[in-house]
Parts: sequence; structure tokens; C-alpha cells
Amino acid sequence: MQTSIPFEGFHPGDSFVTGRRTITETDIIQFVCLVGLLEPLFIDAEYIREESLYGQRIAPGSLTFSMAEGLTVQTGILHTTGMAFIGLEQMRLFAPVKVGDTIQVRVEVLDTKAVKKRGGGIVRYRHQVRNQKGDLVMEYNVSRLIRGAERDQAGDEPKRAGGEGE
Repeated sequence: MQTSIPFEGFHPGDSFVTGRRTITETDIIQFVCLVGLLEPLFIDAEYIREESLYGQRIAPGSLTFSMAEGLTVQTGILHTTGMAFIGLEQMRLFAPVKVGDTIQVRVEVLDTKAVKKRGGGIVRYRHQVRNQKGDLVMEYNVSRLIRGAERDQAGDEPKRAGGEGE
């Protein structure tokens, strides 16, 4: 597990790899019930077997996205520095995630933009979700507001070692 990274610690081209997570049938059923995706494609075993495109239960794309976000948080890079999820762009799904598939996410920093009055800045990341075979199943860009380096008590400037008043 990484330690949290402040805004100034993210640089274009940096990348992180998450842990892995196997998607179970229970995950899919609980998710579709929780959010109300109660359609035959996800809850009717006969329909899935006889009429669906893949002939077996698949995870909704929104579940794959949610699991990918959870894996990203579990890296620790956003603990205490992630202030807000502010945007999602260019999500593409390339292949289904099936029961028993194991996903992992590669997170790459695309760019950063300081937002001083928010005490940090916006970091835009590309997330590539792959299954256990290494197949790309989902890709998306996400923007987050990330807290900057520790502030002094007045909240004006980042604390610097050896600076004035120390």
C-alpha cells in the first residue's frame, strides 16, 4: 500500500498499479439489487443462459467502474489528500467482466492544474482496467481535487523546512 500523495506529488506520466479483485456472483447480485438494476440480463439465469450475448452472468459496467474505484482508493494514494471526485470522461468498455474474472487497475497521471484557493489542485488520471488475462475491459479518465502539501496555521502557504519563522 502506498502512502497518501499530495497534489504536488503527482506528475504527468506517473503510474500506479492496484491490487486485484475477483468478481463473484454474489458481488453482482448484491450490486444490482442495491442500485436497482433488476433486469433479466443480471437476475434471470434462464434468460442469461438462453438469450444474452455471452450466455453467462456478467457484471454491469457500473459495478466494474465501482470496483475499479475501490481498488484505486485501496492503494492509499488518495487517503487524506483526495478531497473530491470532480469528473469522469471518455469511459469505454471493451469486454465483459464475468463471474470469476479478476480485475486490476493501472492508474496513470495525465495532467495537473493547481487551484490555490482550494488548497491543492486538480489531477486528471487515466484508469485502465484489465482482467486476469491482461485484456483491457474498461478505460476511463477521472479528475479529482487533491489536497496540497501541509499548510501552515494561517492556511496561506505550504510549510517549508528552514523557512522564515522556524
